Amino acid sequence: MEIKEVYDKNIWEGFLTEREEKTFLQSWNWGEFQKKMGNKIWRIGIYDDDELIAVCLIVLVKAKRGTYLLIQHGPILSQKLKIKPSSRAQVEGTQNCNSKVFEILNLLTIKLKEIARNENADFVRIAPIFEDNEDNLKIFKELGFKQAPMHANAYEATWRLDIQLTDEELLKNVRKTTRYLIKKARENQDITIEKSDNQNDIKIYQNLNKEVSKRQKFAPFSENYIKTEFEIFSKDKEALLFFGRYKGNIVAGAVVIFWSGIGFYHQAASIQKYAKLSIPYLLQWEAIKEAKKRGCLFYDFWGFTDPIKFPKHPWAGPTLFKMGFGGRSFKYVKTQDLPISKNYWFINLFERLRKIKRHF
Repeated sequence: MEIKEVYDKNIWEGFLTEREEKTFLQSWNWGEFQKKMGNKIWRIGIYDDDELIAVCLIVLVKAKRGTYLLIQHGPILSQKLKIKPSSRAQVEGTQNCNSKVFEILNLLTIKLKEIARNENADFVRIAPIFEDNEDNLKIFKELGFKQAPMHANAYEATWRLDIQLTDEELLKNVRKTTRYLIKKARENQDITIEKSDNQNDIKIYQNLNKEVSKRQKFAPFSENYIKTEFEIFSKDKEALLFFGRYKGNIVAGAVVIFWSGIGFYHQAASIQKYAKLSIPYLLQWEAIKEAKKRGCLFYDFWGFTDPIKFPKHPWAGPTLFKMGFGGRSFKYVKTQDLPISKNYWFINLFERLRKIKRHF
């Protein structure tokens, strides 16, 4: 096996098209977005006898607390290399598969260490979308990784809906209360849902987002961040803004990414004053229908936490909202860090203290 950088968008996207477990955080356009934001990137391909078997987008992040390499929802492996949990009845094919995965990740880790040292990075942070099981955790541990004190701005679990059904069948699987609220909002003649690919409309969405951030006490992404992301994806018709109006006033919005057969409910905001009108429910339903219209197979609600186990978690309420549309949870290995310099341990302590302070 060997590692080579990939410079052809068609090769990169073509490989990802055939994968099941993936998100747009490993897409070609996410790399373009990172470059536009001033970050250095590497698009790494791992080849086995000239066959591309894995890809990994690496981003160099220079933060106040330190410099690090960031891998969000990568690497993405060939479909035939999906890691399978071991058991006493394990067949030889499964053992060989897991051994191959270890070989790939070991080769990638060697490359990451090389890049990190060349860039004076303190550590590597990776949020893989490998199933959360003992075998996968063991692989990262053996390679020198340790669980990170913070996630990597990428979910570690999500709620996903298979939308390969008719609208009527999907509605049957929707929670009764959710179905009622969709119907109620649809029948209200003062409520309309609009779609936009106009970059100037980001300002409208950001105004909603600022109100939500004040209410929930978090720092929102900057207007430049959201605008740049939307600009990069919308030029390939992979992003839409959804707005919910009440009597002509925009009171809810969402940014939805449509990439490689999946619709991603990436960001959303709404004005609390109009919560009883259930506009976000209708907006969500329209986004799901748009994903179906575009030929998507799945709809990813982007982030999940168990609302029963963690009722006070900031995502508990939004998760209950998402679960109402049907689907199931997918849980992945928690974000992993690979220490490179001694400075990492000071960063680790800082992040742990900040996590405690934020009650997250």
